[in-house]
Order: sequence, then C-alpha cells, then structure tokens
Amino acid sequence: MSTGLFITKPVQAAPHVDAGEVHGSLGGEDSLKRALTSKHLVMLGIGGVIGAGIFVLTGQAAAQHAGPAVVISFMLAGFACALAGLCYAEFAAMLPVSGSAYSYSYATLGEGVAWFIGWNLVLEYLFAASTVSVGWSGYFSELLHLVGGWTGTDISLPKALASAPYEFVNGHIQATGTLINLPAVCIVAALSGLCYVGVTQSAFVNSIIVTIKLIVILLFLAFALKYINPDNWTPFIPENEGPGKFGWEGITRAAAIVFFSYIGFDAVSTAAGEAKNPQRDMPIGILGSLAICTVLYILVSLTLTGIADFRTLNTPEPVATALSNYSALNWLRFIVVIGALAGLSSVILVMLMGQPRIFFTMSQDGLIPKIFSKVHPKFQTPYIGTIIVGIFACVLAGLFPISVLGELVSMGTLLAFATVCIGVLVLRYTRPDLQRPFRVPFPFIVCPLGAAACLFLFWQAFAEHWRLMVGWTAIGVFIYIIYGYRNSKLRKAANAAA
Repeated sequence: MSTGLFITKPVQAAPHVDAGEVHGSLGGEDSLKRALTSKHLVMLGIGGVIGAGIFVLTGQAAAQHAGPAVVISFMLAGFACALAGLCYAEFAAMLPVSGSAYSYSYATLGEGVAWFIGWNLVLEYLFAASTVSVGWSGYFSELLHLVGGWTGTDISLPKALASAPYEFVNGHIQATGTLINLPAVCIVAALSGLCYVGVTQSAFVNSIIVTIKLIVILLFLAFALKYINPDNWTPFIPENEGPGKFGWEGITRAAAIVFFSYIGFDAVSTAAGEAKNPQRDMPIGILGSLAICTVLYILVSLTLTGIADFRTLNTPEPVATALSNYSALNWLRFIVVIGALAGLSSVILVMLMGQPRIFFTMSQDGLIPKIFSKVHPKFQTPYIGTIIVGIFACVLAGLFPISVLGELVSMGTLLAFATVCIGVLVLRYTRPDLQRPFRVPFPFIVCPLGAAACLFLFWQAFAEHWRLMVGWTAIGVFIYIIYGYRNSKLRKAANAAA
C-alpha cells in the first residue's frame, strides 16, 4: 500500500483550452461549462478574500496580539500568500481543472498526499463557509437593531433564533439554551441555491456584492482618514506581555490569525474548469485579486488602529466600534454594517462554490462516491455536491459558533499552499517538457521560500491546536483506507494495464 500512495496522475500537454489537463475523467464523465472571464475570476478572488478579515479579524488581532503592528502581520501573511499565489497561477494555467491544490498534488506528489490535501480543503471551504455565516448572522442582527432604533420598533430576532445552541468552552461543547442560528442557516441556504442554478449567475451576483463592499471600504478610508491620531500608533510595536501577546512574537502570532483573511484567493483555482481561457485568465484572477486585497488590508488596518486605541477593538464589529468614537461618523456605521453583510455574503458564496468543485474532481478520480461528480443536465453545475455541501454547512452554521475552528481552517489551508509550492518545483524536475503558459519566476527561490513561509505560519497555530489537527487528519486517513484507496480509478487502471 505504501508504494501505491505515491502513484501520480499522468499529465498531458495540448494546444487547446485544456492544455496540460490532468486526466481527471478516466471514465468519460461530464465536464463543467466554461463561462468565466478574467474579470469574473478577479471578482471571485476579491469576493472570497475581502470579508471576515477586514470586518472582524483586523481589530481582534490588533487588540490581542500585535497592536498597530497588525499591519506587519498582514504583510507577512500577504507575503506567504503572494509566493503561494505565483505557484497557484502556474498550476492553474497549466492544469485548468476544478480540483485546486488537490489536483496539483495528485499530478506531482501522489495520491496519498492529494487525499490529505483534499481533506484539508474541506476545512477551508465547508467549515469556513459555516464560520463566516455565523459572523454574517451577527451583523444582520446589528442591522435589525439599527433599523429598529430609527423606526422606534423592535424588529430584532429573539436570541433563541439568532445564536448557536452550542458553544465551545475550554475545548468542550456546552449548550447555550437557544434553539438555532436562523439567519446563518438562511444565508447559507440562499447562496447554496444560487450555486445550484449556475456558476455564471453566481459570478454575476458575486460581482455586484464585491462592488458594494469595495465602495463601503473606500468610503471608510476616505472619511476616517482625517480622524487618524498618530498617537494611537505609539508604540507601533507594543512591548511583549507574554507568549504571543505583542512584540514580534505577537506579530507572528497575529499573522497566523489574519491569514484566515486571505483564505479564498485560491478559490479562483477551483473555477479553472469553468474559465473560458484558463491559460491567460487564471494568473490574472489569482494574482490580481490577491494584490488588490493585500493593499486594502494594509490601508484598513492602518486607518483602524489610527482612529481608535487598539485595545478597544476586541469586538465582533471592530470597524463599527472604532467609528462609534466619532459622532460625526455615526452615519457611516450603518453603511459599514451593509458592507460587512455584503462582504461576508460573497465569502460564503465563494466557499460554497469551491467545495462542490473539489468534491467533483475527487469523485471523478474515484476517491469519494461518484454521486459527487453528477452534473446538472440544464445548469451544468455539480448539483448533488452543491446540495450536500449546503446541507452540512447549514447544520454547522445553525448549531455551532465554531469560532475555535478558525485557526484549524487556516492550518489546513497553509498545508495546501505549502504543498502547491513544493509541487511546482517537483514538476519542473519531472516534466520540464510541459507547456507552461505562466511560469513562476526564480522557482528555486520562490517555491522553497513560499513553502517555508506557509509552514512557519502553520506552526504558530499548530503548537496550540495540534490535537484538533491530528484528530481531523486521523478521520481523513480512515475514510481514505476504507473507501478511497479501494476505489481509486487511477490505481484500477494501473492494475489493469499491469
């Protein structure tokens, strides 16, 4: 079995739109509809990235770990993502399939590694969608509160229907006495329905949402600029107060936390199978969205810590908290809530689009049941997978706050990013003949540095949450042994040929 774990999927180069496509359909299954342009992909990337990072994590990371130097934390996380993004761009242009890091690992490092990465991507997409939907619910409740205050009526949902019935306390699950987080369930169900109808419609709606939240962010930057007090930036790097609390140690700890803010740019690669011209458009979508988001994160973190004492920002809505210090900016609080709802909606949408497409590819390879690779005859979407993912996401969003899984999500993603960096270098050695529409510059520097940066950030969180990560991995290994290894189409084809 150990030898079979490293069996790799063959890669072929061809001069058409699927040039360099991995043989993802050994059995001749249906493919997805190619309908996305480079503009769609850039907006998809921004939609996946701009969300919880700006509207939630910026303030919390500053208050608990980095202070005003959280901007350095964003730079560190952005640097790791930029290196990984270059590697993603090379793979996505060369192998325009829907499996993201899973497919790239299968072609370079073998089936065992591919399964491990695919299992970790479930953390990134499914659990992240559920987690962000809980944040969406909080902002929705704040919106109802604001509207109720203006109209003199109480339109807020009862707490029993607007918060999770379970919570994590010291690593244990405890009941809260509420029934269900209904807004979180509703937003996941609505966006899952949109994903079911079609990728073009989903991308169109995502573009509208992204436009709204970008306008809100630019309004915040423009109107809050004159209220910046440079004294709030002093000291820029607060003196260390303990493990992971301020100082340079706090900055690196915060970098691992705000890395969650960048999760989503790689979702562009899951749409490679639906891009009209993936060789040209995938690098534009991945690198373009990442560059725009990094600049916005730096500007927002500087402004946020400039208009408020960083120690006051440890709230679920740090941007609104900072604005509450200035009566002249009260009107902007409502707009920020709208922007947060839009931002979090697009993140959920992108996550719900990405996970079924990863399952689609894994199913075509035989590693999970073939029901996940069924394509809707009219909408040309992986509709069964979309339904199943939507149901699980609704359950998680409605029952659990799952805030503790935020760093677990980051860990799974960082491992995927590191693997992609290593995979590019491996394929340069094993298949130098392949046509590469986009090539990573200085690969012998960029690839190892990208892997090292991602693994360094991974370790910051793993040191604290290693039990959860090991447990999740053990579950994945069990599923692979019981089902995936036995049903692998690539292994069956190899055995038949032998």
